[in-house]
Formats: sequence, structure tokens, C-alpha cells
Amino acid sequence: MRVLIARLDNLGDVLLAGPAVRAVAERADEVVLLCGPRGRDAAELLPGVDRVLEWCAPWIDPEPAPVENAHVDRLVRDVRALAADRALIFTSFHQSPLPLALLLRLAGVPWIGGISDDYPGSLLDLRYRQEGEIPEPARMVELAAAAGFPARNGDTRLRVREPLPDVRALTGGPDYVVVHPGTSVPARAWPPDRCAAAVRLLAAAGRRVVVTGHRAEKDLTARVAGRDGIDLGGRTCLPELAAVLAGAAAVVAGNTGPAHLAAAVGTPVVSLFAPTVPAARWAPHGVPVVLLGDQRAPCADTRAKECPVPGHPCLASVRPGDVVAAVDGLTEEVAA
Repeated sequence: MRVLIARLDNLGDVLLAGPAVRAVAERADEVVLLCGPRGRDAAELLPGVDRVLEWCAPWIDPEPAPVENAHVDRLVRDVRALAADRALIFTSFHQSPLPLALLLRLAGVPWIGGISDDYPGSLLDLRYRQEGEIPEPARMVELAAAAGFPARNGDTRLRVREPLPDVRALTGGPDYVVVHPGTSVPARAWPPDRCAAAVRLLAAAGRRVVVTGHRAEKDLTARVAGRDGIDLGGRTCLPELAAVLAGAAAVVAGNTGPAHLAAAVGTPVVSLFAPTVPAARWAPHGVPVVLLGDQRAPCADTRAKECPVPGHPCLASVRPGDVVAAVDGLTEEVAA
């Protein structure tokens, strides 16, 4: 049985699908993961994925190209060539599986399941309905179970493929604190001056601090690392970043992909969480977490990309000392 699994969003979203992917892989002969270009690197890290098919969905990508026949035809052609027996469409709570379900029907997929509040007509064979605020990994595991692929022992932990690269030459050895200042959208970012102050305080407390970021964030990571942190901005591919996070005593990050990558390698997270989306769904899952940020701020549940409130109070209210205290609390909890 060949199963096509779709998760068309960003890096973190694909990582959150990992537990459901493993559940399907337990019973399928082959798992093909359909993902967008922003999630491709994460898809390659997921245990249970045999093949990756990349396609940019214009109803999901934050900077979509115009809808063109050739682009849609390519997906239909590639999916038809797979000859998948089943497809599961994993979506966030605010997304619909129906546009993709229509294209998969055109590609000849005989059985399709998804979570949908909207009437699917003949587009879905399994229309799963879900209630309440539950973590995104559990949400996808529920859909997989309803489709006949229950997770072993209800496992919803995030994981990545191992072994990971040796990054000791970059970090100087294990037991450091990672500060990851970048985010995919500005509304989720802790102010850079606060990040830099936290690095200085952590270093003053005797901790080795590693600052990570994408190559497009090199100016930001250099500013945050200053003279006290090890600046790895732009110096790691995704498996290397996973290894850097795995060697850390704790990770300080906003609601962004590397926070979920930290959870996937089992590292505790100080989560600087802007409440533009619900923490109950999107906070790092399955590891010790300290959640910082005003979860009742006026931006709550707006899904805003730019902060709609002057002064960015949800995260600007977090002091560097709060982060240091949270790091201390997490490391003491893990050591106990």
C-alpha cells in the first residue's frame, strides 16, 4: 500500500506532522510526503518518509505565484504517476483540505482523508471533524488513526532521522544554551535588543551561548551574539542545526520552526510565544517548555504577520532576566 501524505506549509508544520507520518509508515509499504518548498528540508528529516514530492500550493504559501495551468497540471501528472492507494491531507485548523483534495481526485487517487468543517461532497472519503484546542501533532495523529493508522502507544513525540552530523567544531562541545532570534514573521519576534541583552546575561552567569539563524538573518545573529555569543548565523544546514539544538541544555526561540526542531531532538525550550495563534496548538510539543509572553494581549488569535498593537506588548513585556530565569528553571528541572 502506497500512501501519499500532504503537509504543504513551513518547516515547523512539516515537523509537527512527524508523529502521524510514523503512524502511517507502520502499516504502509511506502510513504510519499507531498510538501511545499518551505518545508522540503524538514520533510527529508522525518523518519518514515520514503520519498518527497515538492509542490507550492498557491492557497497556502505566504508569497504565492499566480495560479497557472502548467503548475497545476504538473502536480496532477506527478501524483498520477505515483499510483497512490490512499492520501491523507494534513492541514492547520484554519486551512481547508478541499482544494488539494480536488487536485488529487483529478490525479486519480481513489481514497482521500482530511479534517474539514466544510461539506466535502465527493472530494473526501473520510471527513474527520475535530473539537477543542489540542496540539497540532495530536490533531494529525487523530486523523491518521481515523484512517486506520493508529500511532503506537498513542505516540505524538516529534523526532528526526539519526544519526545527526557532528557539530562540536561549531559549538565547542555540548551543554550550551541556544538563542534563536529569528522568526518567519515579525509579529512573532522578540525585540533584538532584548535578545542581545539575554545573551549577555546568560554569558555573565557562566553559560556558553550559541546564536543560530538562517543565512538571511546573519546581520541579526551577529547583533544578538555580540562579543559574548558564538554566532552560527548562516553556518548550518538543517541537519546541522538539529545537531546544534540536540547538544544544547536549553533553546530560547520564538514560535518558529527551530523551536519545533528543538522539540524533535528532545531539548527543552524557552518559548517566546506571541499569541497570534493559540499556544495550546502551536507551543513546542513533548519536551519541557516555559512559555513567556502575554497570552492575553490584544493580538491574540489574529494570525497577524505584522504586530497590530503599538509597542509589540505581548513580547516586549518579556525582560531578559525572565529568559535567564526560565533557562535556569528548565535546566534544573531536567537535572533533577
